[in-house]
Amino acid sequence: MAFPASEDAALRDPDGNDVELVLAKRSQSSASVASGGVAPIQQRKAADFRVLHEGETFVMPNPWDVGSARVLEALGFKALATTSAGFAFALGRLDGNVSLDEIVQHTRALDQATGLPVSVDLENGYGPSPEHAASAVTQAAEAGAVGGSIEDYDPDGELYGFDLAVERVTAAVEAARNLDFPFTLTARAENHIRGNPDLDDTIARLQAYERAGADVLYAPGLRNGDEIKTVCDAVSKPVNVLALPGLSVGEIADAGGTRISVGSGLAWVAVGAMVAAAEQIRDTGDMSSLAAPVRISEWLGA
Repeated sequence: MAFPASEDAALRDPDGNDVELVLAKRSQSSASVASGGVAPIQQRKAADFRVLHEGETFVMPNPWDVGSARVLEALGFKALATTSAGFAFALGRLDGNVSLDEIVQHTRALDQATGLPVSVDLENGYGPSPEHAASAVTQAAEAGAVGGSIEDYDPDGELYGFDLAVERVTAAVEAARNLDFPFTLTARAENHIRGNPDLDDTIARLQAYERAGADVLYAPGLRNGDEIKTVCDAVSKPVNVLALPGLSVGEIADAGGTRISVGSGLAWVAVGAMVAAAEQIRDTGDMSSLAAPVRISEWLGA
């Protein structure tokens, strides 16, 4: 996607941030907790996010930087979630190679850039212990997030044992409950995207995470409506479903899913379009793909 330099450069600092918007919102940013309290805007975002989970199935797309977040807000979505893989790509890295400090800074930037609730992919909490999970939740909230997810996969290559996984969710829930606003904690069972599509174990884990107090349950990688329905019927909390090719919003809603996230999908769509256009230029000299329409002033509110 080609952004006209004359429109974009005047609005952004060297880091790519919209200067006027950041300055206007910084004074009321939900990332700041002044005098031990929570900014009213963060309270409002948190309440809005909770209400979304009480209504019809909704899509929560995953921007990978401030620009994509602004575009998704302009397109009318009601909440955003980070993508660990998409953000890592924006830094020139593979998924799993971003620090907690970096994701906190990223969260703060997204929160300041839009008026939408932001939920954070906190991966495994950036450490194996329950204390790591709790600290990640607290730091994300301090950066402006009103929700976040903790997964049960160890980056060293295996799922955490059942008991430890539950302890980690319990600690994350306790950290969320100690905040001055309703932080929506999502607990993730990673079986299906980690080479172990054991639906029974996935359900057992999700049920345990529900008992531990998680607000939303998530098993990324459910492949069809039957699997989604089986999971949704087995728990009483809202279920997040990862969008996959071949699944529709209607099918997920009919199966009982409450929230749909797209993970890194939109980031890869954007990268794929860039690569296709660049290869066409390199291989044939044809630059017609650069005619892709953009409405940058409209999307960024300029």
